[in-house]
Amino acid sequence: MSKDLSVGQVAAIAKVTVRTLHHYDEIGLLSPGGRTPAGYRRYRDTDLDRLQQILFYRELGFSLEEIAAILDDGTVSPTEHLRRQHELLHARISHLQELAAAVEHAMEASMMGIQLTPEEKFEVFGRDYQESWETEAEQQYGESDAWQQSRRRTGRYTKADWARIKAEGDALNGRYAAALTAGIAPDSAEGMALAEAHRQQITDAYYDCGYAIHRGLAEMYLADERFTATYERIAPGLAHWLHAAIIANAEAHDGS
Repeated sequence: MSKDLSVGQVAAIAKVTVRTLHHYDEIGLLSPGGRTPAGYRRYRDTDLDRLQQILFYRELGFSLEEIAAILDDGTVSPTEHLRRQHELLHARISHLQELAAAVEHAMEASMMGIQLTPEEKFEVFGRDYQESWETEAEQQYGESDAWQQSRRRTGRYTKADWARIKAEGDALNGRYAAALTAGIAPDSAEGMALAEAHRQQITDAYYDCGYAIHRGLAEMYLADERFTATYERIAPGLAHWLHAAIIANAEAHDGS
């Protein structure tokens, strides 16, 4: 049988404050199963299990009142709790994947200086589009030559132009996924040809994308979880495959 833990020990393990545990006790959400002769709280294994459940539902945005109702429902078994949590996590993952796809489109749009109305941006880039992402991209890339060139070039684009460019990008993404599924090596001639098509589309639509810049984009596809999630949503492993193809293509052209 495990040794009972003090409130301070539980706080350290669960990464919450002692005040939080005191509050949970005061409202009856988590009352420790033991007390010392001096009246100090002592937490048992069952208390830690309940705390884990509380923190899980808090992470998903449930109120303390809602959590109490869920955990105190005697008709729900521990297995059913786990099944419910599994469903909630999958729903959250699906939503985050949708947001990641919208983020990628929005970041690309803002980097390239899209001239669309707010309504048109939502129509072209999806319902999860947020204009605040444009500010983020401008703060990061606004001083670069590529940004300035792209702003000049894309300032003339119409809604139809952007729809075409997006369709071209989606078609390329489909080709990358097909190559990955077919087992095409990213450093093969076919893999590097697809990487070159990726670079050429950027050059044609936005700015002169040299191999050094292309390398930087490839690194971002792994470093920025939003880009990674977008490609992984298209096909598991695609972010790493495209990164490797771009790097191989760049090395083949610049000899580095």
